[in-house]
Amino acid sequence: MTGIRIAIVDDHPIFREGVASCLGEIGGFSLVGEGNCRDDAVLLAERAEPDVMLLDISMPGGGLDAVASIMKRRPAQKIVMLTVSESNTDVATALKCGAKGYVLKGVGARTLADVLRLIHAGEMYLSPVLSARMVTSLLHGTDDARPRLGDLTGREREVLRLVAAGLSNKLVGRELDLHEKTVKHHMTRIFAKLKVSNRTEAAMVLRDASHLL
Repeated sequence: MTGIRIAIVDDHPIFREGVASCLGEIGGFSLVGEGNCRDDAVLLAERAEPDVMLLDISMPGGGLDAVASIMKRRPAQKIVMLTVSESNTDVATALKCGAKGYVLKGVGARTLADVLRLIHAGEMYLSPVLSARMVTSLLHGTDDARPRLGDLTGREREVLRLVAAGLSNKLVGRELDLHEKTVKHHMTRIFAKLKVSNRTEAAMVLRDASHLL
């Protein structure tokens, strides 16, 4: 089989089978391993070397502990948390530990497939329904984002709004009729002005103060 190599670690076999089946029907994915606990996740990362790992939080040994352990051994491993937990602490901890995505289990199969493709391409993703204000406070402390948002140009705000909606640089370019390289240039300036290091943090700053824009 060809496609994005994925591993699924969740302590509910039926859920794992359902995710694998849905992705198989969509196509473009190859299942290289399954597990149900932290130790399984660590072993799968080392032995199967998946492109992207899907991890639950509530499993034996803890999904967040699994992320930390895996990233120490394989810093380049791309991990997506697929969980029912909407805890701001869980979200912040997962991102700080190195997870590239945080998705709630109510997500549709095609949306999940799109997220996995984004993560595989080097992007980050956070389910839009999560509480942006609380997550931002956890990641940035009490720093006020408003002055930094005020430094953005009109075009930069347009780009950031689309990024916050989950669009990749390529899709942002199509939406605004810009070259992908131009979008990347805008993102570099946005990161500098907002004092953030990635798309997820930039999107959360925007959502935290969206009433000002």
